[in-house]
Amino acid sequence: MPAENPTAPRPALLTVDDDPAVSRAVARDLRRRYGDRYRVLRAESGGEALAACRELKLRGEQVAVLLADQRMPGMSGIDFLEEAMDLFPVARRVLLTAYADTAAAIDAVNVVDLDHYLLKPWDPPEEKLYPVLDAQLDAWHAAAPPPVPGPKVVGHRWSARSSQVREFLARNQVPYRWYAVESAEGRRILEAAGVDGEHLPVVVTGEGDVLVAPDDATLAARVGLAVRPASDFYDLVVVGAGPAGLSAALYGASEGLRTALVERTATGGQAGQSARIENYLGFPDGVSGHSSPSGRGARRSGSARRSS
Repeated sequence: MPAENPTAPRPALLTVDDDPAVSRAVARDLRRRYGDRYRVLRAESGGEALAACRELKLRGEQVAVLLADQRMPGMSGIDFLEEAMDLFPVARRVLLTAYADTAAAIDAVNVVDLDHYLLKPWDPPEEKLYPVLDAQLDAWHAAAPPPVPGPKVVGHRWSARSSQVREFLARNQVPYRWYAVESAEGRRILEAAGVDGEHLPVVVTGEGDVLVAPDDATLAARVGLAVRPASDFYDLVVVGAGPAGLSAALYGASEGLRTALVERTATGGQAGQSARIENYLGFPDGVSGHSSPSGRGARRSGSARRSS
């Protein structure tokens, strides 16, 4: 079943095998049948595959199936699946084994809650590989949570700074997802980010960048808000983008002046949060704070913007 949102990243099928020829063959067969609906990723060691899992986790992307060879140096397939399930607990776990490893595969059913094991070779894939993967993907779609694009914030529920970061993003109308540090998903994000949670909040941007206890300027720059002027010269600079400052900037821009509006936190002040603003400039019938120029401007720019 394809992802319902056409703009969302495709879920990943991640395969790991230390034999390059086998790794390429698995990836080739997966792409041939599933390449139009899923991203097929391959790794040649358990460590490389775990690094890929952590990167996908930070980007808010999904892994539908983990397909691991059992015999790999350094980290066995079972060990890899056990660590990967901490990051993607609903991903389906499939072990590739030789006939001699079937006992280990059976034991893995209990150790890592293995969903299936496949014997090598899997030719023809139409008979031995695809039916298994089809069933696993159906099961995954039935249980998979929706993808989480955009910034993710992990912090303490009662922390002042965590609350300030959430308010900063909300007032600038930057969609984000909040996770308490003690929640299971919060711990998974910290694990993927490689931080211990001593310094919070931790913000993971939509691109997967990790910010530990960021200040407002750093946070604004990394979530797409403008923090530097777009020009070296302006006819009018308004400092403070509360209702009065925003109105002054609008008047200046409407007169053709190159106008810069500078704001420390979010444009519009309290008006940006109001359900209804009566007699706002240019809106004789009233407008909500979200739909007002303050709200629209906040989504585009933030702490510095230019009108002309």
